[in-house]
Amino acid sequence: MTRAGRVLTDPAERVKPGPPLEIVVPAPRAAEPEPEATPLEILFEDEHLVVLVKPAGMVVHPAPGHEGGTLVNALLAHCGPSLSGIGGVRRPGIVHRLDREVSGVLVVAKHDRAHLGLSAQFTLHRIERIYEALVWGVPSPVEGRIDRPIGRDPRNRLKMAVTASGKRAVTRYRLLEAAGTRAARLELALETGRTHQIRVHLASIGHPVIGDRLYGPRLPAGLSPTVRARIAALDRIALHARVLGFTHPITGVPLRFEAPAPALFAELMELLRAEVACTPGRAG
Repeated sequence: MTRAGRVLTDPAERVKPGPPLEIVVPAPRAAEPEPEATPLEILFEDEHLVVLVKPAGMVVHPAPGHEGGTLVNALLAHCGPSLSGIGGVRRPGIVHRLDREVSGVLVVAKHDRAHLGLSAQFTLHRIERIYEALVWGVPSPVEGRIDRPIGRDPRNRLKMAVTASGKRAVTRYRLLEAAGTRAARLELALETGRTHQIRVHLASIGHPVIGDRLYGPRLPAGLSPTVRARIAALDRIALHARVLGFTHPITGVPLRFEAPAPALFAELMELLRAEVACTPGRAG
């Protein structure tokens, strides 16, 4: 909106007598996502579904600020109009999702019957989901079960939090390896599927995921400049959906897919172990 050639940017500005207001209406945008040819790492595909590895940095479906470059755009180019319509025009075929900063295995439905069958398994918690994460510190005990309800953070609506009014959320964890007491590599299994569940649960027990600026914004004290710079340069969080197991919604055949964690995980653990070994008074 402009007045006398001046762009009005203050939404609280009052309308007063004077020069006329000019409203510029932006060009209409398509209501549906556009196909975009993007390479996909596909683990399995038939006429009913697609199982693939989503890279970190890719948004699953279009949203404000992410109209293109999403997994849905890539799927529309790969599958054409065959994707399930249950998710709506902006989420065709999407049965579940992974955060933008997270990589890993994901299943997509090609038609509504497959979508309904997969959704029922997610609702009844009959899906096997195993993740790997790098976290600050080492949990004690080294194997356990986090059973804490998760809901919207009352102080920050962009975050989730452990809250008494939230929905039940259960995460099992197991230590795979440690870098002294500085960091750990964990295997995690979901018994439920809440938004940001793993990130919220690990932060709630004092072991946030490395690189998670939303739930673990502060780096531990005593890190070397080298490690601080490497963590600051991360364009993802150290969380990966490694295993996805389910029953084929049409054939009834049990399926299980696994994608190893990115090489970055081993690189970061090696860097952190080297720092522990070089720090006086610390045992590796």
